Amino acid sequence: MPSNFTLRAVNTAHRALLRVSFGRMGTEYFGMPALELTTLGRKSGRPRSVMLTAPIVDGTDYVIVASRAGDPTNPAWYHNLRDNPAVEVAFRNGPRKPMTARVLPSEERAPLWARIVADYPVYGDYQKRTTREIPLVRLTPRMNE
Repeated sequence: MPSNFTLRAVNTAHRALLRVSFGRMGTEYFGMPALELTTLGRKSGRPRSVMLTAPIVDGTDYVIVASRAGDPTNPAWYHNLRDNPAVEVAFRNGPRKPMTARVLPSEERAPLWARIVADYPVYGDYQKRTTREIPLVRLTPRMNE
């Protein structure tokens, strides 16, 4: 499984690519749209940002995968949004927008998971590496903001 250092380095490199290319590169990752998710740290209360992919874009909603490459533990950003679902999202290097995160229950997750694995088999490989069910999270725009 990737170390915290490796994950941070990949995120830093991704942000740098966006910055130096003026957003012309880095808006997709492995054929999926990229987004920057900002949560509030559940312990620190400070903003925490991470670059992720959105294997499903449903209008203005995005579905993200808390895979952490098949690690046995969920990523920190998942715990942060579970505790405080008010997040910000910059989709494809666009402006940050306020959104609400919702962890999908099994009955909503199942058909989306099948679709994700069919389109991006690497997620199926990640699931095989771990005994936890990899969560899916739907990001929806917050109204009146």
